Amino acid sequence: MFDGDFGAGSGPSGVRGMARLARGLPCGVEVFHLRPDGRVLFADREGARELGPSEEFLRFIDDGQFAHYLVGDARTSPERPSNATYKLGVVGPRSAFTPHAHGGEHIVLSLGHASCGVYDPVRRRVTEVRLFPGAMIRIPEMMPHSFANRGARPLNILAANTGFGIDHEDYAITADEAERRAAGEGAAGVAESEGVEGGHGLSTAGRVPTDGRLSTDGRGPTDGRIATADRVSAAGRVSTDYGILAAALRDIERVQRVGGVGTVSARERLAAGLRRAAAVLEGPR
Repeated sequence: MFDGDFGAGSGPSGVRGMARLARGLPCGVEVFHLRPDGRVLFADREGARELGPSEEFLRFIDDGQFAHYLVGDARTSPERPSNATYKLGVVGPRSAFTPHAHGGEHIVLSLGHASCGVYDPVRRRVTEVRLFPGAMIRIPEMMPHSFANRGARPLNILAANTGFGIDHEDYAITADEAERRAAGEGAAGVAESEGVEGGHGLSTAGRVPTDGRLSTDGRGPTDGRIATADRVSAAGRVSTDYGILAAALRDIERVQRVGGVGTVSARERLAAGLRRAAAVLEGPR
């Protein structure tokens, strides 16, 4: 298991630490570091860099103000909605979510010491990314993962999801649910092979292409989703191979059982104490 730990002081500019993190990230996963000095560092599978006005930023109302869209784009409107949710979450001390995959893209800003276990279908292993205050992670749709609070206090997070609210059946698909769906698709495939309409007939080969996803052939998306590229819906979405998804989620569960939710280092505990002191000084009086 790769431990993608990085910190605010990694390297003279912080980019070196992000570069070390980038080497272990699965395809499609992005990590941002919103630094207290106002700089924004970025890491993905291709490497790390500082984001600035000269790249990936748009003019934001006035000259000298800049914006980078995470959900939607500059043309979003009631006629062209982004269809996303944005929420505040509170994660209990020393706890983790049941491993799951979202039907839509997922972005989480951590305001404390967290970790995110993400399944890498190319390397066939779980990558654990240690997050700290100001770290933000972007996870593609249908990528198996689990978010945890490494600390002894409640953890506040800000989470955005495209397409689905928490009541939707595709908001968070767990291993149990994926296995249930896989069994249903298997029965439908048998029906189709016997000439009964409605079967999917999904392959069970589960080959791993080089583009970062698990699928039944080499076509389709390149963003780390677990999918069957021979099944495309009318809306253009690639269907999921729930058997492969369930196996990946079980791998994350095993890693959680063995390694737990992770720990907070002495350096992180010291920094947390200083932040609490700063909050007292900076808060309203």
